[in-house]
Amino acid sequence: MNFNYPNGKRYIPKVSETEFKGKKQSNPSYSNRGMTLEDDLNDTNEYYRERNIAVIHKKPTPVQIVKVDYPKRSAAVIKEAYFKQASTTDYNGVYKGKYIDFEAKETINTTSFPLKNFHQHQIDHMQEVVSHGGICFVILRFSKQEQVYFLQATHLLFFWERMKNGGRKSITKEEIEQNADFIPLGFRPRIDYIKIIDTLFHL
Repeated sequence: MNFNYPNGKRYIPKVSETEFKGKKQSNPSYSNRGMTLEDDLNDTNEYYRERNIAVIHKKPTPVQIVKVDYPKRSAAVIKEAYFKQASTTDYNGVYKGKYIDFEAKETINTTSFPLKNFHQHQIDHMQEVVSHGGICFVILRFSKQEQVYFLQATHLLFFWERMKNGGRKSITKEEIEQNADFIPLGFRPRIDYIKIIDTLFHL
């Protein structure tokens, strides 16, 4: 079955480095190389759920089916489909009775985080969540440096508005270090963002 993005580009699944290196990954310092931010967050959320800490899930990417074959009356085979652009953020759930909503992005840049990684509809959604008292934030990863930050949505909204008013189209690394909270990578949970929520929101 073929999957395509809205621009028509063919979707090719990513293959992690661990699938190529096999036993060469025995060195613990390399055990997480090739893991994407999504992989790490899914593992973290599973850890939270298994221990009854929080219930956070990644929203499925909406898919539009455009071609279906019916080889048998009782069976249908999807031959072609397109990933539709999601209208909100990637993750949401509940923690200690509070609504949690966040987006996760990563960049290979080392000195700034491009705002083009976000879309206006995501910004609008985050603004709505904040206005209704939800806990909303973004998790940013500098992949080359393997550094992860927790940036509250209110700060992202400020930098987005600055760009809309003719300012810079990215957030400098220095600005992120000043306004965001650094999340040290662990084993389990891999990205312990709940600890940051507890500190910032006194939960």
